[in-house]
Amino acid sequence: MERDLAIIVRELRATLGKMELALGSIDEAIVWTGEDATIQWCNTRFDQLVDKLHIAILGNSLLELLPLTRQGDMVTPVNHPVVAVLQNAYRTTEYEFQQVDQPLILEISGACLEFKTGERAAVLTIRDVTERKRMEETLILANQEITALNRKLEAENLRMSAELDVTRKLQQMILPRSEELAAIASLDIAGFMEPADEVGGDYYDVLQCDEVITIGIGDVTGHGLESGILMVMTQTAVRTLSEMREADPVKFLDTLNRAIYQNIQRMNSDRSLTLAILNYADHQLSISGQHEETLIVRANGAIERINTKNLGFPIGLDDAIAPFISHASIRLESGDGIVLYTDGITEAENLAGEQYGIERLCGTVAQNWQMTAEEIKQRVIADVHHHIDEQKIFDDITLLVLKQK
Repeated sequence: MERDLAIIVRELRATLGKMELALGSIDEAIVWTGEDATIQWCNTRFDQLVDKLHIAILGNSLLELLPLTRQGDMVTPVNHPVVAVLQNAYRTTEYEFQQVDQPLILEISGACLEFKTGERAAVLTIRDVTERKRMEETLILANQEITALNRKLEAENLRMSAELDVTRKLQQMILPRSEELAAIASLDIAGFMEPADEVGGDYYDVLQCDEVITIGIGDVTGHGLESGILMVMTQTAVRTLSEMREADPVKFLDTLNRAIYQNIQRMNSDRSLTLAILNYADHQLSISGQHEETLIVRANGAIERINTKNLGFPIGLDDAIAPFISHASIRLESGDGIVLYTDGITEAENLAGEQYGIERLCGTVAQNWQMTAEEIKQRVIADVHHHIDEQKIFDDITLLVLKQK
């Protein structure tokens, strides 16, 4: 019998040893107290938490070894979690605990054990949630910052939306009216402009003073209100010089550039624009200024592409561009014409990222040249939209078709 009892004792000790080993290796601190809150057992993690030797912990009061605060106030002995656990009146709660070198946030849960003898014991599980709480606070601050940024973005979007609406109206307000174009007896003219979602700064105009027709087409860099204002300035300058009967292409563009350049400097802006100016009178056409290629279309649909790179300089980049300005002269016979456009057409992309391109534009124009200017315009724009399909329009689309009657 004594031998059997000895075996049982050894087995119990081995089991307890394994339990202590297992409980000692987990991350949570575990402590066992009697009814008077005296510590009967604890694992290694609890030793580390209170920064004391294991032998100095056992038999001492948990109330003294684990003083706690809650929301900055000291927890009194009657409100200590070990007392609440022993009274079966405890729920998992977070407390602050001042370790030797740093404050910790502890999540304490517990259970009350009742024995047949009527005695009670408390088992507390203590988890260090300091880092988790810091992360939660960081996330809360980040969310607050994100919310503030979202509000700022919403306000900025409203402002930008208002700016874009103004820019769209500016673009549409200064376009030549259909009755103005119809009043030019020698030319069949059709124009089109479609602002992009973000609105660029495309410009075109057709002005008649006496027998001279001044045609302008340009593209301001950037998007938004600044580009729209620069476009209006350009239209005003072109009209003023046209009304002054300035026929010299060098003087025309140099004067216009100096006015625009000075205004850009005053605005403290970095905008500029490409601009081509065409003067037409009695079948004779003069082209000056740097922009996209000018397409000269003959009556049989043959196309001559005029590179304007060497005919000018971007407007607003420098105050003196006269040395860079030149011009090309073309004669138009009956059925001949001109096609002007901005890069919103040639660089229009489909969902695959493929551009519409100058070759396709020329092909569409040539195939439909026997039609009226209005019908040619409609065919080209329809083909551009067919190419774009469901892709977003990133730049203004502008087209001007003129045919010699």
